[in-house]
Amino acid sequence: MPGRGAMPQGYPQQGGPGYGTAPGGPGYGPGPGGPGYGNAPGGGPQGGGLDHLARRERQDFGVRPTAKLHGGRMHGPTPASIPGGQVITTKGLVELLRRRQVPVLILDVLGGPERIPGAQNAVPAHQAGSFDDQTQRQFGQYLGQATRGNKQHPLVLYCASPQCWMSYNAALRAIKMGYSNVLWYRGGIEFWKQAGQRVERAR
Repeated sequence: MPGRGAMPQGYPQQGGPGYGTAPGGPGYGPGPGGPGYGNAPGGGPQGGGLDHLARRERQDFGVRPTAKLHGGRMHGPTPASIPGGQVITTKGLVELLRRRQVPVLILDVLGGPERIPGAQNAVPAHQAGSFDDQTQRQFGQYLGQATRGNKQHPLVLYCASPQCWMSYNAALRAIKMGYSNVLWYRGGIEFWKQAGQRVERAR
C-alpha cells in the first residue's frame, strides 16, 4: 500500500513528470493555434465534418447501458450512454478545451503510445471488480489529489474508440465516488485523430 500522501502505483505523481494541470496551466500544452492543439498538418474535419464524426461517435450498437463494471473483453461494442455521466463527442471536447472556462482533468485509460495533449495516465482504473476493491480505493486517492477534493471538477475519460470498455469502467468508478461532472469521451483517441487534432507522445 502506498504511504500517506503518496500517489498509488500506475498513476502520475502530482506536479511531477507527466502530470498536466488545468488547461492553460504549466504542462498542459499551448492553446488553440499553437503546437499541441488545433488541426494536424493537412487539416481535419471542421464544421459539418465534426458533426458527422459526432453522429458516428454516438452510434448505438444495441448494448444496454449498465452501472456495473464490465468484466468481459475490453474490446467490443459499448453502450451509447452511461448512467450518472455524460457522453462528450470530439466536437464537444474541442470546444470545451478551447473555451478554457473551467479546468478539466483529462484521463487516458488506454495507455497507448499517443495521447491527447495534457492527458494523464489512469490505466489502472479500467479494471473489472467491485466498487469497494483496491482499484477503487487507489483511483479515489488519485482523483482526490488531482482534483483537490473537488467532486464537481470536470473529468474527461477516454480510451481507444466506441469499441473500448476501459474508459467506461473508469468513468463508472468516478461516478460511484460521487463525481458529478464525469464526461465519457466515447470516441477516444481514434476519433480525436480522425478529427485532425494533435496528439503528443505518452511519456
